[in-house]
Amino acid sequence: MPHPDERLKILFVCSRNQWRSPTAEQLWRKHPDLMTRSGGTSPSARHTVSSEDIRWADVIFAMEEKHNSRLVAEYGRLLSHASIHVLDIPDEYKYMDPELIDLLEQSVSSILDLK
Repeated sequence: MPHPDERLKILFVCSRNQWRSPTAEQLWRKHPDLMTRSGGTSPSARHTVSSEDIRWADVIFAMEEKHNSRLVAEYGRLLSHASIHVLDIPDEYKYMDPELIDLLEQSVSSILDLK
């Protein structure tokens, strides 16, 4: 297993950090090559994305284009070190929904080339 500092740091972002991004964080947290966090772009999110989260992340997965736009608007220059991918996963799933898990497994593993 890689040293903790060598693992890829992944930040998952949705609106309220209630269903999609926490599901993604939970799904990928046990992968030996990854460290995960999640946050929301809404002020009412369970955990609102912070500048610390942005600085921490190597890769950011936004569930929708609007989340990417909000991150760029708020943290533009802080994002230069991280790659951002928009997953195009609409807000129509509950936490740990099997269909949501399938979408996240397929999209994230193909983008990061994970097994």
